[in-house]
Formats: sequence, C-alpha cells, structure tokens
Amino acid sequence: MKHPHDSGTAHGGPAKPGSTKPVLPPAASFAGLELPVEVLRTLSGLGVRDPFPIQAATLPDALQGRDVLGRGRTGSGKTLAYGLPLLTRTAGRRAESNRPLALILVPTRELAEQVTQALAPYAEALRLRMVTVVGGMSIGRQVAALRQGAEVVVATPGRLHDLVERNACRLGRVRITVLDEADQMCDLGFLPQVAGVLDQVHPDGQRMLFSATLDRDVDQLVRRYLHDPVVHSVDPSAGTVSTMEHHVLVVHGPDRYAVTTEIAARDGRVLLFLDTKHAVDQFTRHLRASGVHAGALHSGKSQPQRTRTLAQFRNGQITVLVATNVAARGLHVDGLDLVVNVDPPTDPKDYVHRAGRTARAGESGSVVTLVSAGRRRETSRMMAEAGIEPTVTKVRSGEAELSRITGAKAPSGIPLDGGPAVPRPKNSNAPFRGLGTSKDPSRGAGGKSRKAGEARKLAEARKAALVRRNG
Repeated sequence: MKHPHDSGTAHGGPAKPGSTKPVLPPAASFAGLELPVEVLRTLSGLGVRDPFPIQAATLPDALQGRDVLGRGRTGSGKTLAYGLPLLTRTAGRRAESNRPLALILVPTRELAEQVTQALAPYAEALRLRMVTVVGGMSIGRQVAALRQGAEVVVATPGRLHDLVERNACRLGRVRITVLDEADQMCDLGFLPQVAGVLDQVHPDGQRMLFSATLDRDVDQLVRRYLHDPVVHSVDPSAGTVSTMEHHVLVVHGPDRYAVTTEIAARDGRVLLFLDTKHAVDQFTRHLRASGVHAGALHSGKSQPQRTRTLAQFRNGQITVLVATNVAARGLHVDGLDLVVNVDPPTDPKDYVHRAGRTARAGESGSVVTLVSAGRRRETSRMMAEAGIEPTVTKVRSGEAELSRITGAKAPSGIPLDGGPAVPRPKNSNAPFRGLGTSKDPSRGAGGKSRKAGEARKLAEARKAALVRRNG
C-alpha cells in the first residue's frame, strides 16, 4: 500500500511526489523536541534518555498534530511515540463530565493497563486525568470516573462501545485518537466498534494508528479515517530481529509433556503458548504439582485474576506464564528471553505476534516451537510465510541439547499447592494429556467415561507411533 508520506525508514526522508507537507526529520533527543519541561523532567527521572527509532521518527510529526501511521512490531517503543504527543497536545485543557478530550484504543485489557501505567507519570506531571475502561471490571466505577471528568481515556473497543451506548461517554470532543495494535483489534473482530468510535470523534481531530501489519481491514481504516498521514516504518519484523533466535524442536509425541515440563523448570522466566483454556489450566496445575512456579492466563479468568497473575510474573513470584494466544496479545514483560509455542500456531501472523513477546526494545530472546514429526512440514510452511528460517533440532527430555537451547532442567517434584509429589515426567508411550494441538481429536470428550476416554487416547497414541515407525 502506498501512502503519500511513507518515510520507509527510521530517518523520515523526503515526501513522495504529490504530497503537500514534508516529513519532519527525526529527533536526535527528547530535549530537542517541543515537549513541556514537566515531561522532560519525568523522562529524565525515569532514566529514559534517548528515543527509540519509532519515537525519534514519529514524535516531530505527531507533536505538530499530523495524522500518523506507524508500522512496527510490538516492543518497539510505540507507547511513548504516540503517548507523549497526545498528552502534550492535551495539556492545559479540562474535560467536562463524560466528555474526554483524547482516546487511546487497544485490543486487550492487559495492554490497556500497560499503556495506562506507562503514561501515568507523564499525565500526572501535566495534571491530566486518565481513566481506563475495559471489560471484566466494574462498569459502575468506570461510569463514575468518567462522570467526574477525564481528559484521557484508555479503552478496549467492547467496553467503550457499552459506555457510549449508555451515554456515559460522549466522544464528540475527542480531538486526538490513537489506535494501538490496530491489526490485532481487527483480528479479534473489533473492526465495527473501532469504525463506530472513529465516526463519533471530532472530524477534524488528529488520528494516530499503529500496527505491525497493514492487512485489508487496517488499510480500510487508514484510507477512511486518516487525513494525509505521514507513514513511518521503523521496526523490523520478528523474522529480521537480529537479537531473536528461532528454534523448531522436533519431539517424539509421548515425550512432549516431559520436554515442556523440563523447559518450564529452567532458571529464568518463560512464556508458554497453548491453544485452549482447558489445556492452559491443566498444564499449569501439573507444573505447580511438579514444583514449578507457574500461573495461567486466558480469557476465562476474571480481570483481577489476570492482573494479579501478570503482576506475579513481572515481579518474579511466578516464573512460568502459561497462556492462550488471545490472552497474551500486547503483553510486555521486561527481560523475557524465552517464548515457547507448545502448540504451534497455524497462522504466520500469530507466530510473529507470539515471537514479539521477547527480544523487545533491543533485548535478546529465543522463540522455540515444539512439533511432532507429523506436523513438521506444516509448521515449516507457516514459518516460511512469516519470514522465519529456524534452526531445526530433534530433542528428547533429559538430553543436553534440550538444555543448551532452552535451559531445560528436571523439576524439583515438590508440589507448591499441597498434595503428593509428582515424579519427573518420563519418556514413555503414555497418553499425552492436556497439551493437545487444535487438531487433537482427544479434546472435548465430555459425556464419556474417563476410562473410555483414556482408552481412546491410548489407542490414538499407539496408532500415531505406528505411523511414525512406518514412515
């Protein structure tokens, strides 16, 4: 997709033919920008000294009130890239009851809380009131906060739609609107709500849209709602991040439980992706019974539970976060150096998103995908579409090669929540429970007896082993 002001690099560059305004040069430092002294003082106090590439590229244009289309993967520093201009250009104004002046729209509750926490020090320095409105929390309290007045609202599309419908939030005076992770909002089916919001904000206001990809739905939003946008593409895809390693570990099916458990027992934090809420809960229970400090994150958890689990993961109380794909969208954890696709994604966009949880903001990290021999070709095709060339290794539990790549080690086997100790998982042909893929026919056996279900899973495991032996 061509846009009139696509800079194409981190350094801005000349405007394309036909454009009416030049792209401003990148900022060498925060001090050289037209930022309030309160913001500069807060940046210094928080140890934020030099702008990341996407901040250096977009801040000059955004501070001038230009519409901005920022293309870059998560973890590139986008929050301050749009947050500082939004707060700076809103400073000095006062919102009336139920009538915010600026809006940040994000796909998930977790990302909404992250954005609020990241921008809160600067908002406080500028004496701006922020309100976070997300599902899973008391809508009554959110209504009350909006009634008291808030200059800036950070929201998920569903809850904001509910508040607008109740007339508790009126968007006509919103002059700065940010869509963060726009591609993920569209992937989650929020396009109608997002379009509805943009139809209600002030028509002459500033819009900033940030997205890792520009698919059809995102392109539709850009063309319909952004006016003469300047485009900055400053951050590489996950496939070209030099500090990120990609590994495919080919694991014998019955050994995958033991392999995953040993990876989870490593020193240091790890994020494990599984396909279903049931599998996440089941494996988390197994890990805790094995002595591994693990927590579960999925959409079936209440928002207070999700918030508490993320806080414990960030502060080190739990070292393993077991999550579904949707729950971990937009998740940022400093120093997370290993992501494991226990259930391989089938969509290359999902792979890129999961991979983006590590190697953020210049840090290093590894992405490990566990596959059976039977799914190796399918996974290789998906990763090729994502632009990834992984290192492929056959591994077994307890082997040095597995430890070399992931830091895997045997768990203590001492349960954390009471109950009997769990022996170290063994490489055997026992049925593989709780970590099936989305294609696993053993899921959803409700209604049948446990004995019948286990017999069926055992038969399937033996059949799969027979197929592998016969090539």
